[in-house]
Amino acid sequence: MPRTIIAICFSLLALAAACERTETPTEPTLDAQLRQDIGRWGVIPIGPVPAQPQALVDLGQALMFDKILSGNRDVACATCHHPSTHEGDGLSLSIGTGGTGLGPSRTLGPGRQFVRRNAPSLLNDGLGLFYLFWDGRVARFLSSFNGGPPVPGDVPNLLSAQAMLPVLDRREMRGEPGDRDVFGAPNELAQIADSDSAAVWQALMRRLLAIPEYVAKFNRAFPNTPTSALRFQQAAEALAAFQVAALTKTNSPFDRYLTHDDAALTTQQKRGAQLFFGTALCSSCHNGPLLGGNGFANAGVPQLGPGSPATPPLDRGRADLPDQQFYQFAFRVAPLRNVELTAPYMHDGAFSTLDAVVRHYNDVPLTLTTYDASQLDPALRSTYHGDAATTDSVIRTLDFRLQTPLHLSDAELADLVAFLKSLTDPSARDLSALVPAAVPSGLPVPQ
Repeated sequence: MPRTIIAICFSLLALAAACERTETPTEPTLDAQLRQDIGRWGVIPIGPVPAQPQALVDLGQALMFDKILSGNRDVACATCHHPSTHEGDGLSLSIGTGGTGLGPSRTLGPGRQFVRRNAPSLLNDGLGLFYLFWDGRVARFLSSFNGGPPVPGDVPNLLSAQAMLPVLDRREMRGEPGDRDVFGAPNELAQIADSDSAAVWQALMRRLLAIPEYVAKFNRAFPNTPTSALRFQQAAEALAAFQVAALTKTNSPFDRYLTHDDAALTTQQKRGAQLFFGTALCSSCHNGPLLGGNGFANAGVPQLGPGSPATPPLDRGRADLPDQQFYQFAFRVAPLRNVELTAPYMHDGAFSTLDAVVRHYNDVPLTLTTYDASQLDPALRSTYHGDAATTDSVIRTLDFRLQTPLHLSDAELADLVAFLKSLTDPSARDLSALVPAAVPSGLPVPQ
């Protein structure tokens, strides 16, 4: 064959190959596909939070760790939201006033009951969530609070409104009629009627302003407010400022990935993220910058604990609020930033590991009907409500997205867990520096 013909043949072959490459779409890279999946769910980098006045933060830190805010002077906010347990308490259901110990080793006092829900971590609560508390009883839309006890209208933000409420709860902090405090004195907060929230807040301010160091701290934090005009709203504002300044943790590997650092996630974490934002449907609930926090769902969580005051021993979640009957057994979709650190999980701490959580979501009806209460602390096992009537009630109102099993493999579930661990800010792992050496009341600091 003449050389010219051979050359022409090779040219035609090369042209055909080039055409084939042009006509065949190039497969997107793992990162390109993942970023496309993420973009559909409103997940964007989180910007810096506003700087908080240092005097306000200092006051909030003292209040967070001071047991003077409890009726019996035996628990602080930090008892259930402690740095050693990443701003939760490590318990399935919290133990409030009357209990002893701290963290997972904390035990009930004589005649006391568990708080009916898990203490959620305070990490990142200052980042503009629509709802706080598991049932969303405190919400803010268009600058109006709704869904909970009457919170004064001049409370400046949602986190401040939340800080005003635990001091009203008898099991959490206030105590029961007839209680005496750690010094043997009558608990004056417990004697106030449940309907008189304002009187409880006023009594707390009398306690605080009887201590000169607190007067000085309040005056530095609110220099334009006379001491005589100070109210518990200011204490709540200081607690919120401390949480925003000290507990906002948004420099996880996933955050760095969102700013186009492709090397921030491992290949396994990227595969898990593809599942999370794709076929596993996680992002249909856990979306937005915080991956949750702004909606409600019945996730088929096993029922345990004392239940709602309205429907004991069951906890129907948001359905126990006025005009919310549609939300049977529905609870706030938890934001997932730093979720690796905040076990146990769900509104009642029914699952102790992330692996258990993703396996639950893999087949919710099966997990609910076969739940093994032996995984719970022995003190809680008798409070598990696994009878057929209860589980049937939960399954009948299960979120439609969870009614069909996913059938993910063990390897895929491991990939999901790996992705969830990429949401951890390394600086959130050790928060021990937040614990003060002492508080103005002189009461013991939760250590």
